[in-house]
Amino acid sequence: MNYQVHQTAIVEEGAKIGANSKIWHWTHVCAGAEIGSEVSLGQNVYVANKVIIGNRCKIQNNVSIYDNVYLDEGVFCGPSMVFTNVYNPRSLISRKDEYKDTFIKKGVTLGANSTIICGITIEKFAFVAAGAVINKDVPAYALMAGLPARQIGWMSEYGEKLNLPISGNAETICKHTGQKYVLKKDQLIVSKK
Repeated sequence: MNYQVHQTAIVEEGAKIGANSKIWHWTHVCAGAEIGSEVSLGQNVYVANKVIIGNRCKIQNNVSIYDNVYLDEGVFCGPSMVFTNVYNPRSLISRKDEYKDTFIKKGVTLGANSTIICGITIEKFAFVAAGAVINKDVPAYALMAGLPARQIGWMSEYGEKLNLPISGNAETICKHTGQKYVLKKDQLIVSKK
């Protein structure tokens, strides 16, 4: 075993876990889960069977990742944020055949206590503020906040708000990385300086 599992954690036989990953207290990983390398699963995390977690993701405490949720490389899930997998659940009606796929792309941050409604895609390096509720697709690099969430700006790959309007034509350079961000209408294009 080339990953770390706390003695209180449950990792079911068959789960695929990459090198140097860490699974902390009272976490449960189901048999069908696929977890990349250098992943951190915090305290009291649940990972269902039909889940893929990419390399270098950080899943903070009290997060449940249900079937049909797919995280690319470097996704950050803040404490107690919520995924769903059925759009209109009822206890008295089985809807396991209605699970919707949710895709979280490379480098996305999902803030503490945010909620991600199933069936959407959050594109690379988007940033969801704490407590936000996401109920539609999110463009790459978008800064989302509110209930329901709306775009309030743009974020750099480094994780800082860019000095750009939400729409229009403009450009800026990240002072930390030198990356150039060019806004054309409502799409952000990134290139090296």
